[in-house]
Amino acid sequence: MRRLSMAGVFIAAIAIPFSGALAALAVSSAASADDYPARTITLVVPYPSGGGVDVMARVVAEKLSARIGQQVVVDNRAGGAALVGTRSFLKSAPDGYTLFLGHTGSLAINPSLFGNAGFDPRRDFAPIGLIAAMPVAIVANPSFPAKTVGELLTLAKTQPRSLTIGTAPVGTGSYLSAELFKAVTEIDAVIVPYKGTGHVINDVVGNHVPVAFGVLPPALGNLQAGTLRAIAVLSPERFSLLPDIPTAGESGLPGFEAVLHYGLLAPAGTPRGIVVRLNTVLRSLVDSSEVRRRIHAEGGEPLTSTPEEYGRDIDSEETKWGRLVRKLNLKMD
Repeated sequence: MRRLSMAGVFIAAIAIPFSGALAALAVSSAASADDYPARTITLVVPYPSGGGVDVMARVVAEKLSARIGQQVVVDNRAGGAALVGTRSFLKSAPDGYTLFLGHTGSLAINPSLFGNAGFDPRRDFAPIGLIAAMPVAIVANPSFPAKTVGELLTLAKTQPRSLTIGTAPVGTGSYLSAELFKAVTEIDAVIVPYKGTGHVINDVVGNHVPVAFGVLPPALGNLQAGTLRAIAVLSPERFSLLPDIPTAGESGLPGFEAVLHYGLLAPAGTPRGIVVRLNTVLRSLVDSSEVRRRIHAEGGEPLTSTPEEYGRDIDSEETKWGRLVRKLNLKMD
């Protein structure tokens, strides 16, 4: 009995300062959220300037700066297929002053593609919210005989290994989309990875490779000029700038999707109040007519979410693409 009594005294003794510490922490968190932001914010982009992720980041940075009254500076930390920038970002203080422009490649593909990625997308980030979805499309030279997904599959199955598909480098969203397409449809096609999507588009226009899988921004001008033809968009709904182009689901592949997602994140441990405030501002600016127009012009569809919804999206996307990477036994150092 004496031992139990002493334990009770000990527990009571530590409970008072511990509860006081929790209260102090709550007050401190609320205060930091109330005062936020008090200085410049850095938005880390783990890719070079000029690419799709960078363009999306600059749209967000410009409008976010205007909404929160502090400058948001884009910091391109390219290298190692986005690993350099991602790893350096995760060393940042979780105070809301260093944010990250997330992308399917950096969050959903890299953890499985690189054995030494060094981070867990579910554990090491505080999701703030989604920004946009960018569908992968199947595009072809106008002279390519197949006009639909069904005709393309018939051609590939009747003439095995006769179909050549151009993509961006191994491990990118467009490359894995082509691999996923091969796996789902069971066609025997030859995938040719290029250094970048722009190079692929040039070769399809020049008819050096008949078909390509890629995101839409580098292809939009040629599609509108008629020097490229879109066969399908790999999104759940038709793309607003190409309303006449069917989805893969409408083309006989129900449920087949290859869409790259963009979102805003902070380091894990960032105060909840700061995350909520940033989410509220982000949703408001993505819903604005100007930002929606700019996202459309870049080949994307505006997409908003709560922090929790974005967290679930990261989980499902990493599960989907990680499973494919492991199935293909793709590994990069």
